[in-house]
Amino acid sequence: MKYFIIAGEQSGDLHGSNLVKELLAEDKNAEIFCWGGDLMEAAGAKLLMHYKATAFMGVTAVLKNLGTISRNLTLCKQQIADYKPDLIILIDYPGFNLRIAEFAKKSGFKVFYYISPKFWAWNEKRVKKIKKYIDKMYIIFPFEVEFYKKHNISVEYRGNPLVDETERRISSLPAKEEIFKSLKLENKPVIGLLSGSRRHEVEANLPQMIKVVRYLPEYQFVLAGVKNLPDELYLKIIGNEPITLIKEKTYEILHIADAALVASGTATLETALFDTPQVVSYRDDFFTMILAWLVVKLKYISLVNLIMEGEVVKEMLGYLVNKKNLLRELKAVLPGGSKREKMLSDYKILKEKLGPAGASGRIAVDMVNELKGRVE
Repeated sequence: MKYFIIAGEQSGDLHGSNLVKELLAEDKNAEIFCWGGDLMEAAGAKLLMHYKATAFMGVTAVLKNLGTISRNLTLCKQQIADYKPDLIILIDYPGFNLRIAEFAKKSGFKVFYYISPKFWAWNEKRVKKIKKYIDKMYIIFPFEVEFYKKHNISVEYRGNPLVDETERRISSLPAKEEIFKSLKLENKPVIGLLSGSRRHEVEANLPQMIKVVRYLPEYQFVLAGVKNLPDELYLKIIGNEPITLIKEKTYEILHIADAALVASGTATLETALFDTPQVVSYRDDFFTMILAWLVVKLKYISLVNLIMEGEVVKEMLGYLVNKKNLLRELKAVLPGGSKREKMLSDYKILKEKLGPAGASGRIAVDMVNELKGRVE
């Protein structure tokens, strides 16, 4: 069978790569084409377009690149028409993928959606497109079952692939003492800084995060950088502050950190799965924040709080992100802090809600069965 998978950002590449591995294991004759990244290519898919050329996030970035986005859509549609896949699998990335879904469905292709866009956060009306153009939706958060049920769309929760990835990585990590040595860190406790994976996120969040550094001299602050952003971006913001920049070692940093300041997103859930107490700190560019305040209807923005349906981690948003607030909340989750033990206890409940590892495999098996008309 031929598969065409589209992931438009780094996290989609990660989950897409695990899905590619499982599809190849389940369907020995699988031929997989993708729009994704290095991980999906390494897993065995033929990479047709890298997400670095397609990932435009935030209102301002999208408006500036409308021409490129339009050309990418045209190219993707042509490739689908040329390759004639038996199944198209869309991974999140709704602005692009919903347009592809409409084209694909009207062209007679079978379309599955893996990792639902966050319709429950904004623009709920777009769910109608799922019902119209998607043959089957695969969700990764338990609360999404009820959301789709409200729209008369049947979905099943089969687990969260991030559990697979974090459990795999945790089991492969060396002792904490070895991590300290390999990262060339001082022998003193660590506070992690996770400021986002996109340039505009780092530019908006990191300047606020670093304001607490000098008030906690007993800790060393380690910034988890990402390879797709230049060192110069981070170093210009850090300036003379005593912060260590380490790129592509986020899980190692979380494993040794006593606590972390985390920009909202998948990183909040990763941090919880590593049992690292955290404070969520998030800003964005002015126009994106204004739009979010107007359209987002959620009480919480972090995945931890959304899954738990209550405040487990403190969320500091917009202009509430300042030195005083961040320092107060960070001290509360550090060892000896008033909120630390309760947060760690809630993390255990969170893991129970997410369920066991193996989601990628279970979903791949179901996809192949659906495609081949088999009954489990």
